[in-house]
Amino acid sequence: MARTIAVSGSASGIGESLAGMLRDAGENVIGIDLHDADVRADLSVPEGRASAVEQTLEKAGGRLDAVVACAGVSDFTIMPVKVNFFGVVGLLEGLRPALAAAEAPRAAVVGSISGTHPVDDDVVRLALEGDEPGAIAAATKVEEGGFGGLLYPSSKSALAQWLRRVCTTPEWAGAGIPLNAIAPGVVKTPMSAPLFEDEGMFQIMKEAVPMPLNGFAGPEVIASALAWLISPANTHMTGQVIYVDGGAEATLREADRF
Repeated sequence: MARTIAVSGSASGIGESLAGMLRDAGENVIGIDLHDADVRADLSVPEGRASAVEQTLEKAGGRLDAVVACAGVSDFTIMPVKVNFFGVVGLLEGLRPALAAAEAPRAAVVGSISGTHPVDDDVVRLALEGDEPGAIAAATKVEEGGFGGLLYPSSKSALAQWLRRVCTTPEWAGAGIPLNAIAPGVVKTPMSAPLFEDEGMFQIMKEAVPMPLNGFAGPEVIASALAWLISPANTHMTGQVIYVDGGAEATLREADRF
């Protein structure tokens, strides 16, 4: 029987690749994005997340077999904090009851190797406290101070920590919902295209995210890993941040970090 799976960021990149892969496998996919999707909503603001949850639940009939949060942004503004953290958490928490109603529910998010890079501690702390106005205010100070490059890593670090904190709670593990992340290295998507077009940024990117195994990845590589995480075969893996990054994490961090 076909499962019903919600995928945010379904209009491009990893989300588009995953949605197509799942549909080709016979699954019923509810795509969520700003445009060109079954559910059109802005996940950067609370009212947009609420609309996304409401529309998705209506289309799913109140029960979802899986949710994958792929939507994200990577600029040097406050948007990564709004979308990559609060947008993902708000969507997953809003759809969690519908997952709990399924026989074999699964959930996954897209993290990043950037989550291991330097972050702004105040932004991460406030995000994990659930203080969105405070986190946005802190992120605005970081952006205005000329350190906007810290905000994308901060959003992904906070997301990984949130996942690790909640995955074993009664609401998630207790309801039989595995919750995991795939953390890519550099993926060739529209979001990363400007980095490839600028020679200076390209060199910085190669140094910041070395990928000795097969180089940069296509979105289908990450989509395939996400597809397994939300498959019925994954019965006991939860709380894991899996680096599908060509060896970047193993290159950048000590061998005793595992």
